[in-house]
Amino acid sequence: MDNNFNMNQYSFDSSYAKSQLTLNRYIARTYAWMFLGLMVTFLTAWALAATGVVFYLFAIPSITIILLVIEVAVVLIFSSRIHKQSVGVSRVLFVVYSLLNGVVFSVYFVLFDVANLIAIFGLTALFFGAFALYGRFTKTDLSRLRPLLFGGLIFLVVAAVLSLFINMTAMERLICMVGIVVFLCFTAYDNQKIKANYQYFYHDAAMLQKASIYSALQLYLDFINLFLYLLRFMGRSRN
Repeated sequence: MDNNFNMNQYSFDSSYAKSQLTLNRYIARTYAWMFLGLMVTFLTAWALAATGVVFYLFAIPSITIILLVIEVAVVLIFSSRIHKQSVGVSRVLFVVYSLLNGVVFSVYFVLFDVANLIAIFGLTALFFGAFALYGRFTKTDLSRLRPLLFGGLIFLVVAAVLSLFINMTAMERLICMVGIVVFLCFTAYDNQKIKANYQYFYHDAAMLQKASIYSALQLYLDFINLFLYLLRFMGRSRN
């Protein structure tokens, strides 16, 4: 998803962008939203698996496709209406998306040992943190990576579609390695864009808040996708 917003004027009616809001505090608030999303997702997934509700949910015909369509719709509404919707609506959409992802993730608590999930979550956090710091402090313009990153995304999408029709087991490890590299690079790239948004929308309070939540969604997606590819690459499913 793209963070390149068009210039628009909004009323300066919030304390969110007052002069005392430094870049570090803005980044901290963005990450607070990202962590909230991750917490909602994993608590929802754990609760559905622990109570056994996951088995009833996924007994519904085509539930996976239904959830996928709803998730894509939420993200499209979020991104396409970022200028028009209120800050409150942006926050609600972010939380709704996190809940939907929690429903999907409940399956992993059935397929994998919890200890294995926790270990890979920790590894994901370690890798994510290292590349987030790089994106935060590097002087290199990471926007030059954009064509390569979107090329990597296209490769992953095509591989996912092909796997529905042909056996891609022989390429599984290659696909996972590409996915890991792509989302590590996206992590650095999206962190650098947080700084750009802060400078661009500093005097536009409402837009600054929405840009923060939008960035949190992108970081959330980076983390989730990195976790999933590491899980596919290193995870040990239950017997």
